[in-house]
Order: sequence, then structure tokens, then C-alpha cells
Amino acid sequence: MAELFVNAALGMFSLMVTLETVAAREHRTIRCEARDREGLLVAWLSELLYYVDAEELLFSRFTVQSLSSTQISAGAFGEPIDRSRHDLHFGVKAVTRHMLRLAETADGYEARILFDI
Repeated sequence: MAELFVNAALGMFSLMVTLETVAAREHRTIRCEARDREGLLVAWLSELLYYVDAEELLFSRFTVQSLSSTQISAGAFGEPIDRSRHDLHFGVKAVTRHMLRLAETADGYEARILFDI
């Protein structure tokens, strides 16, 4: 499950920027709660988007310290947006619950997340 949360964040940021151009210079601790895993995934990604909007930070690396079905504590590493160095793509406006799916499979977990861009 931790890998799914990390990969969901990487996927979201890969829509916004070429990840290889974002250095892990700054760190933010992200803590979220929700009623269920699906809500927690939305809360996690939405909190990361908050830092893009409020502090103009991009993230390229994530670590999960603790994770349950209703809480996450994780680290996000990145740097402020620098338009001269960062190859920016789409702006993600929001994480939606529309068609959200998080399921356990024989190979682990998989998720489907739709973003408002």
C-alpha cells in the first residue's frame, strides 16, 4: 500500500513536470487522515497539491513513515518551481473522487485516480 501512495504521487507530479528536473532540496512532512483508504489517497494527493499552490513547490521523491487504512505520515522532497529549469506540463487543479478505484490484486494494490487539469 505504501508503494501505491508513493507511485500515485509520482504519477501526479509527472503530469505536471519532468521529474528528473526536480531536485530533492526541501522536505515537507505530510500527515493526513480519512475515513477509508480511498479517501486517504485523495487527501494525500490533495495535500501535496496544496504545496504546489501555496508554496510553489514541486516534489520528485516521497517516503512513507507510517500508513494505515485511515492515516498516513510521509515525507515529500522537492524544490520551488523554477521555470528556467523545470520542464512544466499540465497544471493539476484537483484530485477527484470520480471513478476512484483502489483495489487489492494478486500482484499487490492498484488504483485509478482522475485529476482535474
